[in-house]
Amino acid sequence: MKDGVNGVALGVFIFFFLAVTVMGFLAARWRKAENEATLDEWGLGGRSFGTWVTWFLLGGDLYTAYTFVAVPAAIYAAGASGFFAVPYTILVYPLIFTFLPRLWSVSHKHGYVTTSDFVRGRFGSKGLSLAVAVTGILATMPYIALQLVGIQAVLDVMGVGGGENTNWFVKDLPLLIAFAVLAAYTYSSGLRAPALIAFVKDGLIYLVIAVAIIYIPIKLGGFDDIFSAAADKFNPPGKPPTGALAPGEAGHWGYATLALGSALALFMYPHSITATLSSRSREVIRRNTTILPLYSLMLGLLALLGFMAIAAGVKVENGQLAIPQLFENMFPDWFAGVAFAAIGIGALVPAAIMSIAAANLFTRNIYKDFLKPDATPEQETKVSKLVSLLVKVGALAFVLTMDKTVAINFQLLGGIWILQTMPALVGGLFTRWFHRWALIAGWAAGMVYGTLAAYGVANPNGSQKHFGGSSKEIPGLGEIGYIGLTAFVLNVVVVVVLTFVLNAVKAPAGTDETSPADYTADAGDPGVQEKLPPATAGAPGGH
Repeated sequence: MKDGVNGVALGVFIFFFLAVTVMGFLAARWRKAENEATLDEWGLGGRSFGTWVTWFLLGGDLYTAYTFVAVPAAIYAAGASGFFAVPYTILVYPLIFTFLPRLWSVSHKHGYVTTSDFVRGRFGSKGLSLAVAVTGILATMPYIALQLVGIQAVLDVMGVGGGENTNWFVKDLPLLIAFAVLAAYTYSSGLRAPALIAFVKDGLIYLVIAVAIIYIPIKLGGFDDIFSAAADKFNPPGKPPTGALAPGEAGHWGYATLALGSALALFMYPHSITATLSSRSREVIRRNTTILPLYSLMLGLLALLGFMAIAAGVKVENGQLAIPQLFENMFPDWFAGVAFAAIGIGALVPAAIMSIAAANLFTRNIYKDFLKPDATPEQETKVSKLVSLLVKVGALAFVLTMDKTVAINFQLLGGIWILQTMPALVGGLFTRWFHRWALIAGWAAGMVYGTLAAYGVANPNGSQKHFGGSSKEIPGLGEIGYIGLTAFVLNVVVVVVLTFVLNAVKAPAGTDETSPADYTADAGDPGVQEKLPPATAGAPGGH
């Protein structure tokens, strides 16, 4: 790490940060609506985004600063096992092609803003809706915190904020400023801000990866030398292996279950659904599921940076600093600033969407359902804006007061949790057979098992006894696998068994406010309006 502040890199970083800040505030005037005081407008951008805006928004949503930092960091630390992120992003697109258009259609028809809105309308259960909402908020909080961790990693490498012994306020002041700016333009512009900034963010990321994948291997002597250096690190002579260029047979179950479980969970996250529902038509969603795999190509190239960091001799105690440090070591200072800006802006876009999604869940499915059922659209929007600020404050406190590895492990736990909402959400999109009480019981079983199993996992070096990872022995198989997928299987078994029992005894099934035609409706169809009237916008069942 270079001594002092890298002034050139910092100057370039500040330039791009100021540019996206201006864009964030100007976004409030982009596609401005007559009535902005509705969640449809503030929280979903007026449900008006076309193919390219939705593509950049979803890409900015799913490929975050943490992805930029953590995926290659995992490969830097352990080798090819970190590549699980590549197959899971390939698996996810055929999956979402089957259900996201259906979710868009029924949500557009009934004015649903969140997944919990749909679950309540489909199964007639506020309890099940509450379970999905609370799970979404819990899973999103540490995810937002990790975006701030990504910004902090970049600031540390640039030498901003001083060393570990610096006064905490001085050290964290740059992060506090970035947070304040993010909070301000999200509050004023809603989802339009990250949608507009996503163009800059994704453009920078594509530029940095394209340059890195060509420039860095040339400086390091080619990919033969890069892979050779990685092999030497993972299999040092006379010492136990620390990783592998290819996962061994013992790791196949863990690799496969983690990839599959992550694929199933990715579009259960509230921010993924928020970006989806912001599009203007069912066809926009279908087109996006066919072109989003371009991001998987980018992710595969991005992952190779972990091997390049090894070959470049990068030595860091915190693996999350490996890629920012690689950029500072290998690039000219001015282009290192561009790379750092890509990571920093890559944190701002998803953090904004995540805070909006969590706020919408609280407003629609806790505040309106249980605290103020007669809330007007204006009151809903005001509450959601305030909660989006509180969510960011909570994430910031998480980052500033807790060890970074704790934040990472809680995000892994969030993945286990959010997967347990899949039977209610995806199952409900295709069938009404599942009983609402069975879905609550299955959700509870998956949540309890997943949390307790993760609690008992220590990290490999033994420094953390609880929540040290997301893999554990699969009961009955004896293989190590992803806890989230095991909990999901338990969840489904409980749902199916109890549904048979509850249907047999004719337990009350709740009222379904949807109809079969709702799941294939498009924006131009009769009875489906392009924009909901102010009186009913955002209200359950509003047409």
